[in-house]
Amino acid sequence: MKIGILSDSHRKTALLSETIEYLKSLGCEILIHAGDLEVEESLQILKNSGLIYTSVFGNNDFNLVQFQNDYKIHKEPYYFKIKETKFKLMHQPYFMNNDTDIIIFGHTHQFETKYENKTLYINPGEICARNKPLSECATLEIFEKQYKITYNFRNPNEKVWQQKEIIYDR
Repeated sequence: MKIGILSDSHRKTALLSETIEYLKSLGCEILIHAGDLEVEESLQILKNSGLIYTSVFGNNDFNLVQFQNDYKIHKEPYYFKIKETKFKLMHQPYFMNNDTDIIIFGHTHQFETKYENKTLYINPGEICARNKPLSECATLEIFEKQYKITYNFRNPNEKVWQQKEIIYDR
């Protein structure tokens, strides 16, 4: 199973749509958004993607609280499971204790991953290309003895995505 991981789309709904279409073309079945969607249209894009999705409120999502019952958006930290793997999803990296298998976060707009004390940490970077001229996301594949993370990035004015693969032994 391949999971698409996104964060910090802010008001860039066109970039969010393009990124989700790209993740779907890679075979992603699940989308996880680590917050700062800012507008209801972004939640609609996730919901209408045809994929299983979940998301959390970011520090710029106060106006989305009114839609909490209409979309899969949660307060942070949000704990959930996919098959036997336990996840913790948050926007701001405040709850970084390794009390779960995988921790996904956003806020910093920087791609980051590490495997430490049997916990995988992933920040997919930013979709919005605000802090740098890159739109970014990640994919995650979970195998019995490995995690495979692919960092995906592109200049938002170009159509071609580049990739960098990172593998951790579990």
